[in-house]
Amino acid sequence: MKHIPIHKLQDNTDIGFEMRYVDDSELKSWGDRVGIHRDDYYIFFLVESGSGSVMIDFTEVHITEKSVYYILPGQVHHRINNKEASVWFMAVDTLLIPRDFRAVFERHLLLQQPYKLDETKYQQCCTLVRLLNDQYISNKQEPFYFDLLQSLLNSFLAIVASGYTCSNAILKSTSRPYHIAHDFKKLLTENLRTEKRPSVYAAKLNISESYLNEALKKATGFSVTYWILHEVMMEARRLLYYSEMNVKEIANDLGYDDHAYFSRLFKKSKGVTPLQFRVDNRE
Repeated sequence: MKHIPIHKLQDNTDIGFEMRYVDDSELKSWGDRVGIHRDDYYIFFLVESGSGSVMIDFTEVHITEKSVYYILPGQVHHRINNKEASVWFMAVDTLLIPRDFRAVFERHLLLQQPYKLDETKYQQCCTLVRLLNDQYISNKQEPFYFDLLQSLLNSFLAIVASGYTCSNAILKSTSRPYHIAHDFKKLLTENLRTEKRPSVYAAKLNISESYLNEALKKATGFSVTYWILHEVMMEARRLLYYSEMNVKEIANDLGYDDHAYFSRLFKKSKGVTPLQFRVDNRE
């Protein structure tokens, strides 16, 4: 494929939400059908039984029973395998997710991990997704159809957001550096292809470059320059592995007019040239 496919939720639904329950055999056929892609929406999973693996941005994530997981818009992913898995799948438009919940889901600079539910939370989630599915498949012309759907969805998302907050020590902190890290990540995602100067991100956040650097080091252990290069190289690897764009096209897509400079930057970061990375990882 020339470019990495982007699946758009509006192509499938006009309410910004869809869900389904899939078992082991359906997961395999569905995964083979959709293949490698990114989405312009969130995906949430509730694994009732069995287990499975999904590849997200070169990292294999294992998800076991009674766990929840989510994939962010823009993350490249595809199913690897599943073993006797039964999973609730929900696709959710970003606009349907309350801002406070999104702050939790999007705050991770490193890849998010599955959250194992305790028995109480698991039963609550199972009840909610079944009620949510009942509402989803009911008559859309009934009064307050969408209001009921949104209320049930918010309840499920609240449990997930609460769980991720409590399970991640970083998220327990309400200090300013962690808020800055979250806001920086959002800006970086939106502006990566056009802006790579730390000073510009600092200005957008109304803080000094030195304070941005200090805040990110405190929150993540790494500098602003590290995170900018990390995200650039992640997107470069996605395009090299999953698309058929050549190195010059990838460099231009990422905002580099000089593809030779981009290649040197890639080799310095990853130890191999872009072409060698493509060859090594496609064998």
